[in-house]
Amino acid sequence: MTPFAIAGIQMNISASIDNVPAMSHRLDVLMARFPWVQMVVFSELAPFGPLHGNAQALPSPAEEAFCQMAAKHQVWLLPGSMFEKKDGLIYNTASVIAPDGSVVGRYRKMFPFLPYEEHVTPGKEFLVFDVPGVGRFGVSICYDMWFPETSRTLAAMGAEVILHPTMTDTIDRDVELSIARATAVTNQCYFFDINGVGEGGVGHSIIVGPAGYVIHKAGGGEEMIPVEINFDRVRREREVGIRSLGQPLKSFRDRPIDFPVYQRAEQSESYLQSLGPLAKPHRGTRAGIAEQATAVVEALPVKDTAFPG
Repeated sequence: MTPFAIAGIQMNISASIDNVPAMSHRLDVLMARFPWVQMVVFSELAPFGPLHGNAQALPSPAEEAFCQMAAKHQVWLLPGSMFEKKDGLIYNTASVIAPDGSVVGRYRKMFPFLPYEEHVTPGKEFLVFDVPGVGRFGVSICYDMWFPETSRTLAAMGAEVILHPTMTDTIDRDVELSIARATAVTNQCYFFDINGVGEGGVGHSIIVGPAGYVIHKAGGGEEMIPVEINFDRVRREREVGIRSLGQPLKSFRDRPIDFPVYQRAEQSESYLQSLGPLAKPHRGTRAGIAEQATAVVEALPVKDTAFPG
């Protein structure tokens, strides 16, 4: 057995104040109560919330504070993510910090939640890292998991656990819980999907094992979620199959086809291009006829709507 203890912290996130001191306090409490925890994961945009005003170049004072927290408790720390200023652009970036307080990697979200997460530039590089003597971890952020290629790439790079801070404050959280289970089982890995509450989400964080079983599903309030996982379980599932049945990673490896949808050829993209621009809908938007309807309205004569008599 190769055990490893990871805790998710689902906490109230404010969009108007600095959440870093509250995160430090939560970490102190967690480690006092559960000193066996070896890694801690917060939710997406936990330090400053979902607004761009606190974007910082990295390394930054906030990141340094997290490095000190990790070193203080000698834990691996993924403090959610925060907006990063880099080369005149803004990224949604998650730092991975080792128990000695060093930053071992930064992952920039590949799929900002467009058209709503405006002015955020997509990242282009995957991030996996090793915990010596334990196993390999991958990082993704929120909307990334809606694109199975991101998680499949992490699994193909050897990730046995995917750490997934999210900030979902919308009505599609129930759908994401299904995606989280599907991501874990199709990639035969542990999946830690940690959400915030308040202005940082609706909660309902979920942790799923490599056979698709739900280890824990949080409620809508604040929670500390310490769990011990077993890396040998991942390796066994990948060796003999999910519940000794399907072996999707091996089947994907041995696939007889290179999927044409990934070639960006006219034949494979023509339908996708017909869907129109990636933009927020407006009031009264109707698929396929919005422009025609606008033109008809503009052509109609103005009627006198005054009350008769």
